[in-house]
Amino acid sequence: MAASTIPSTLDQPSAAKFWLAVLLTGIGSGLSAVMLLRLLQIVQHIVWPDPDANLLNAAAQASPLRHVLVLLGAGLATGAGQLILVRLSSGNSIDITEAIWFSAGRLPALRTLGSAALSVIIVGMGASLGREGAPKQAGAVTANALSDKMQLSDEQRRLLVACGAGAGLAAAYGVPLGGALFALEVLRGALALRLVLPALLASVVATAISWLFLPNAPTYTLPAFHNSVPDLFWAILVGLISGIVSVGFVRIIAWADRNRPEGWRRLVAPLFALGLLGLISIPFPQLLGNGKDVAQLAFTNEVAPVLLLMLLVLKPLATTMCLGSGAPGGLFTPSLALGALLGGVLGQAWSLLLPDTQPGLFAVIGAGAVLAATTQGPISAVVLIMELTGSDRSFIAPMLLAVVMATLIARTIEPRSIYDARLTDKQVAARRKLREPATY
Repeated sequence: MAASTIPSTLDQPSAAKFWLAVLLTGIGSGLSAVMLLRLLQIVQHIVWPDPDANLLNAAAQASPLRHVLVLLGAGLATGAGQLILVRLSSGNSIDITEAIWFSAGRLPALRTLGSAALSVIIVGMGASLGREGAPKQAGAVTANALSDKMQLSDEQRRLLVACGAGAGLAAAYGVPLGGALFALEVLRGALALRLVLPALLASVVATAISWLFLPNAPTYTLPAFHNSVPDLFWAILVGLISGIVSVGFVRIIAWADRNRPEGWRRLVAPLFALGLLGLISIPFPQLLGNGKDVAQLAFTNEVAPVLLLMLLVLKPLATTMCLGSGAPGGLFTPSLALGALLGGVLGQAWSLLLPDTQPGLFAVIGAGAVLAATTQGPISAVVLIMELTGSDRSFIAPMLLAVVMATLIARTIEPRSIYDARLTDKQVAARRKLREPATY
């Protein structure tokens, strides 16, 4: 067997070198995730002080002047950071998916790490983007560097970089199985048995390291839900609507990414966009941050129906505005929050017909459905929701129905996910041809 293939046993050529690289990737991804999340916590504590480190509570109690000044500061940091980063390598942005598919996972290390650090700083200040983007980037850079050091083949490097990014996600949220599946299904585009073991090892090592320094607890707390047959039928409709909404979200993300500012606009656009977010966040503090707090409130049905509907419109627009201004950040939790808000709104509508309906249950179902459709990774999405909540039986059946419908609708209308929204039509066609032997 050629040394360039992925070794599935320890007695194959170059197996020891490859598996050592996987182990070191997990260690590096875990350590970098801890450092980046600690930086985020420090920044958030400084600009949004709160005893419980809760951004929503801190923002709700802060003065209007603090909202404006902090977000203007985030805009200034974004603009200055982008001007510095663009000098570190050619190109306008960094994309892990494009690197994996068309550059064998090769990434500009300094610029990618600089983008990761800038991302956690501005997310800590309130930018409406996800925190997982930075650990993913750091994990991918770690894997890329190890591939160079150990002279791995392009096929091995491609897998290792995906594993590093997935391990970064796993460490950031404490989701080892979900992180491994995300690496394969979403980033690598294949759930093949020969790829599973490296992804699992990297993710579990990274998660174990993060648990030494970060809280080892579910990200979201759910109440006890009960299932009913009507809920199953309603979940199908939730899935259909989630698929359509997800396509819209992916397309506005793609539009925002294609229209990122260049030249001197890199400094002006973030100031305007994040300053505007600061103003809007005065009456709507829920718009700040990655959306974790909003999703939690939707899961426990603690958001008034009118506010829920308003946030369903405003939150994705805030994320699009931040991304379109050039601000770096993740889209995982914003997608999940969008699904939670959508599911919560649909659950409230369903409760008008059946008063004993649990809107919080539909928020969870919507979160899984939109996450699956926007990432086009149904298996990883379901597992991630299970690990993030520490629950499964109370929502697994209706969620699976919603996930299937949402992903099917999204794939039929739009071949891109939020993670490859910037790919050209030619690149999408080329990737589809490369994935064809491993589709499922």
